[in-house]
This record gives sequence, C-alpha cells and structure tokens, in this order.
Amino acid sequence: MIGTVGYRAGLAASASAFAYVVVQILQLAGVLRFPFDEILIYATSLCIVVPLLLAMLALHHLTAKEKQYWTHASLIFTVIYAVFVVANYVVQLVTVIPAKMSGTSEAMRVLEQTPHSMFWDYDAVGYVSLGLATLVAVPALSNRGFERWVRISFIAHAAVTPLIGVVYFYPTYSPKLLFLAFPWGLTAPLFMLLLAILLRRK
Repeated sequence: MIGTVGYRAGLAASASAFAYVVVQILQLAGVLRFPFDEILIYATSLCIVVPLLLAMLALHHLTAKEKQYWTHASLIFTVIYAVFVVANYVVQLVTVIPAKMSGTSEAMRVLEQTPHSMFWDYDAVGYVSLGLATLVAVPALSNRGFERWVRISFIAHAAVTPLIGVVYFYPTYSPKLLFLAFPWGLTAPLFMLLLAILLRRK
C-alpha cells in the first residue's frame, strides 16, 4: 500500500516538475505572457509539493531501519522545502497576481517575488532545502541494481544545488543567469520519476 501511494505520488511530482520546466521555457521564449505565465509557473510548482512529500515519506517507511536516519533527515529537509515554497506560491497566486491584474499591485509590492525580495529568498531556501533532501538521502540508497540509478539521480540533483544558490543569491540578477539552473530542469523530474519506480518495486 505504501509503495503504491509513493509510486503514484512520485509520478505526479515528476509530471508537475516537467510541466513547470515546459512553462518556464515557454515564458523565456516569449510564448506565454502575464498573467498566464506566472499563474502556470506558480501552479505547476505548487503541484510538486504534496506528491513529493508523500513520495519521500514512503521512501522513509520502506527503507531498512538501520538506514532510516538518512531518510528521516531527507524528509525533514523536504518539509522545509514544502513550507517555504507553499508560503511563496500561495501568496503569489492568491494575493499578488490578482492585485497586478486589478491594478492595485503597488500596495502588495513587498509580497511580490522579484530578485532578492523576501519571497525570492523563500523560494531560494525551499529549493536549496530540496537539494539537501536528496543529498542526505544518498547513504540510504544502495549502490546495486536499479537503486544505484536512483542514488545517482539523487547525487546529480544535489550537485545542481550550488548552481541554484548562485542564481538566487548572485548580487545582480539577469535572465541569462537563470540558464545556470537549467540542469535542475533535468535532475528534478528525473530523480522524482526514478524514486517513483523504486517505490513501486519496493
């Protein structure tokens, strides 16, 4: 039962992450414009959270007792990720975007996710925490069989985290800087997909 729930949750998280990447590319290409670009970016990002939490929880429960310290630590970092990004995306979708559409955004300026704003930092903490979640889970994954590929995908995603940090915290933001984070668009959907398959096998 836990494996089935985790498998389906992992698939949903991976699909949502892939959808986010597609929307981000369409926005950068100028195909999507306000408000649809922001709505879709925040909505697809929000759709990752709960399924990923359930998948990581399933991994914890299906891991051998002697390795559960690492999956427990991973789950804690996933919760940190969830708290920060949900706080951000809900505010953007429910408060900021409607205010922009009605022409009253000036009063909401402090809530807007712009480079180096408060909610920009919320997003940064969330995605750095997600990278740490995959990093600390690595010792719980064996280096044999299919699980080896899951382990590699977790390591790859963790390795991208410093690039995420540069994008968020570099003093001067530019759209070109965003391309540094492009590997995330590969590693995030991949590790979630492989995690889902692993949970089904378990």
